Amino acid sequence: MSEASSSAGNGSQNGPENGSGNGLSYADAGVDIDAGNALVTRIKPFVKATARPGADSEIGGFGGLFDLKAAGFSDPVLVAANDGVGTKLKIAIDSGAHATVGIDLVAMCVNDLVVQGAEPLFFLDYYACGALDIDVAADVVKGIAEGCRISGCALIGGETAEMPGMYRAGDYDLAGFAVGAAERGSLLPRGDAKPGDVLLALASSGVHSNGFSLVRKIVEHAGLDWNADAPFAPGTTLGAALMTPTRIYVKPLLAALKAGAGIKALAHITGGGLPENLPRVLPDTLAARIDLSVIAVPPVFGWLAKTGGVAQSEMLRTFNCGVGMVVAVEADEADAVVAALAAEGETVARIGRLEERAAGTGAVIFDGALAL
Repeated sequence: MSEASSSAGNGSQNGPENGSGNGLSYADAGVDIDAGNALVTRIKPFVKATARPGADSEIGGFGGLFDLKAAGFSDPVLVAANDGVGTKLKIAIDSGAHATVGIDLVAMCVNDLVVQGAEPLFFLDYYACGALDIDVAADVVKGIAEGCRISGCALIGGETAEMPGMYRAGDYDLAGFAVGAAERGSLLPRGDAKPGDVLLALASSGVHSNGFSLVRKIVEHAGLDWNADAPFAPGTTLGAALMTPTRIYVKPLLAALKAGAGIKALAHITGGGLPENLPRVLPDTLAARIDLSVIAVPPVFGWLAKTGGVAQSEMLRTFNCGVGMVVAVEADEADAVVAALAAEGETVARIGRLEERAAGTGAVIFDGALAL
């Protein structure tokens, strides 16, 4: 991980002479080069733990290297994705719980890679703040490294930008960049989806990393603080419950794909929910018919809907509502896919099927109601 903004420039030298005869330094401007260097030293063990074939995960240079041949690819197509954590970061900052937002950051990127049939290879992060707090930044990067470990990709670089005047005290922002690869001809969606194909849902771990501006508004409306007991998770603080990290589906899905399971398409259910994300992997001639009544909705969504008076339609287009990933499969191979994913620890439910899209209808049709 290069720390260019924390270590750039000649801050250790004196600036122009001022009226008193004393020169200014970079530290006088609010940038602590020594803190940036200390952070690099602190995070090296976390980064090293993400090493994988193709990357040794050494940091400190001007760029990260990855060897596709050493990773076992013969004719790869590269797939790239980038994302952030959104205003979930405000809960981390306000509650002081920084340990898992790095997992969220990685999850939002690598889940977008695997839906295209790609294996995540390496990850880079961008951490920006007004004044570098080494303990906070180290917690965040430790979480990023854990997300990389879970998804099997290497953390090969990044940037820590200390920018006084751009951020309020204690605030920081995150962005992540992931690159994966798939052998040519194996990308998803396959292009052979047809009426009768079965739609499977992989359970989410909670709100994941979307819709938190509405979450925070509802919490404010309820008059709760982050240390209050979570109404939907007794014995857990509200902040901790809402900070449950985004589930990473990479290894179970790759295992199912490599086993030859009949997976035709995958949809990562992020911002926009089922109505916006499913159509992204369907041809214009098909519609997804979803039975909402079979979705196991985590209690957090029922609390959000009730406390905020949020309509079902708004819940569906804002949150995942319990479905983190949708898998489209050949009907006669659905049982095998369910078994393969369940064997990898996923909770799988049959939530619908594909059908011909009638003129004037949408790409996603809902039957029944969510158990909110």
